[in-house]
Amino acid sequence: MVRFASEGIGNADPQALQVTLAAKEVYHFLGSPEGELALAQAAVYLATAPKSNAVYKAFNLVQEDIQRTQALPVPLHIRNAPTQLMKDLGYGKDYKYPHDFPDHFVDETYLPENLKDRKYYQPTDFGFEKEIKKRLEWWQKKRSQGSKGKEEKM
Repeated sequence: MVRFASEGIGNADPQALQVTLAAKEVYHFLGSPEGELALAQAAVYLATAPKSNAVYKAFNLVQEDIQRTQALPVPLHIRNAPTQLMKDLGYGKDYKYPHDFPDHFVDETYLPENLKDRKYYQPTDFGFEKEIKKRLEWWQKKRSQGSKGKEEKM
């Protein structure tokens, strides 16, 4: 049930994973037969939850890219610069902290250069993923409106 909550339901109902883990914990705490009711409750919850395997599919795409590209360099602007040498090499240079910008959004790339335009997660229109999809579309709209030119600090 735990696997199904992640793989078959995913972000369509993020609570499914918590419900399932709680049922497992109750069963381990009470044992049989009392704990079986928690498992049954979780099974009914999972059966009636909206379904999505979008995270599962995205995870597989990421794994494929990792195997294909191996270790790509982290973009300089998001590298930590705890030493002067690292600062001199450009680590952390031009990083934009999203919370310093309107809407806590900044059009910035965090993937390596040759993967920067990849989109792995494609949320469905089911359950909570509908909200995630709206959020992603809002961010894309902000990018296309030229948020690069609107980087005044709050």
